[in-house]
Amino acid sequence: MSKLDLTRRGVIKTGAAAGAGLALPTIFTASSAAAFTNEPTGGSVKIGFNVPQTGPYSEEGLDELRAQELAVEHLNGIGDGGMMNTFSSKALQGNGILGKKVEFVTGDTQTKSDVARASAQSMIQKDGVIMINGGSSSGVAVAVQGLCQEAGIIFMAGLTHSNDTTGKDRKANGFRHFFNGYMSGAALGPVLKNAYGTDRRAYHLTADYTWGWTQQESIQAATEAMGWQTANNVLTPVGAGDFSSYIAPVLNSGADVLVLNHYGADMVNSLTQAIQFGLRDKQVGGKNFEIVVPLYSELMAAGAGSNIQGVYGSMNWNWQLADEGTKAFVKSFGEKYGRPPSNAAHTCYVQTLLYADAVTRAGSFNPCAVAEALEGFEFDGMGNGKTLYRAEDHQCFKDVLVMKGKENPTNQYDTLEIVETTPVEQVTYAPNHPMFGGDEATLGTCNAG
Repeated sequence: MSKLDLTRRGVIKTGAAAGAGLALPTIFTASSAAAFTNEPTGGSVKIGFNVPQTGPYSEEGLDELRAQELAVEHLNGIGDGGMMNTFSSKALQGNGILGKKVEFVTGDTQTKSDVARASAQSMIQKDGVIMINGGSSSGVAVAVQGLCQEAGIIFMAGLTHSNDTTGKDRKANGFRHFFNGYMSGAALGPVLKNAYGTDRRAYHLTADYTWGWTQQESIQAATEAMGWQTANNVLTPVGAGDFSSYIAPVLNSGADVLVLNHYGADMVNSLTQAIQFGLRDKQVGGKNFEIVVPLYSELMAAGAGSNIQGVYGSMNWNWQLADEGTKAFVKSFGEKYGRPPSNAAHTCYVQTLLYADAVTRAGSFNPCAVAEALEGFEFDGMGNGKTLYRAEDHQCFKDVLVMKGKENPTNQYDTLEIVETTPVEQVTYAPNHPMFGGDEATLGTCNAG
């Protein structure tokens, strides 16, 4: 990389920014003499795991934390190495990151954007983290991603499914391995058409924040393109608990499909209450009433129990996949925690390794050097087959899973079955797609602090 390139990426500072640090956001920097925010100077490097440990998405968050801790062990040479052994990049050697031992701090986002941002700011200012990874809400992800952009820190988004995260709210310092609402719609549409036909009326209950809005928009576009009508879309608060007042009107709406754009405990509660209202036993116009959950997780399925049997949804990854990367991760996670890892756990584990690998390949913790190592990076062996981190929006592109609640589960973890692996070509879209901010959506410039 030339000196000009390094200067443009923020690796070498010129002019006022190269001086005593007056032009830097000093509230975020450990030292005005540092080349970039929280530049590691000792024998260790610290990263932050910011996840919901309480609140409606806490089960997902706690499983993310388990996986993140496992990733740190593997990076430090503890355990069997997990996906480091199957990862197509061979840069990581189990000696930390660039020879520095990996340490971590944790925070509780409570699935609240303001709390998550405050937690992340504390990690950056007080703990000196060089990267933040995690989250189980797109509202949280967008807020923390914006903070990390301002602070000059890399943000590896965790469980964020809103189109906005790598759409209109994309940032040069932010990266997402997880798939998004558009991809769920593109994968589910053909499967729902084959299962339920083209003459359907859908009633949507939608979590009232960025994920719910863009997920609903995506699934509505996909189903209307195959002939479905949309009877209604009703916004519901996150963490409502009791959804009965939202479900009752569905009975007399003329709809024959309920789409639950809900996640975590909200999905468990709304689906359970929909079953209690008798929706799955109802017929409308001679057609059986159906329920769709566009975004699935194993933890949600376990919480909903038999209520999810026969219900379609989509996932980023599932522990039942047969590739070598999945088998390695499931083995490591299972031996440590006594259970299969969730979709959420997989995402945050992979993001941690991808960050460490990018630092190693770049030969620097400078966030702009790391960003350049990730942009356009193609890899395999991490459980999803061949994957691309697209340079234009920092979104990962890979195959998407369509799932269905298993009719005859054999144990508490055998709740979902893989119906289809949708090829990446079917879920790929242009960087300036209207659902992702159009031509006005840009990454901006990487910030090193």
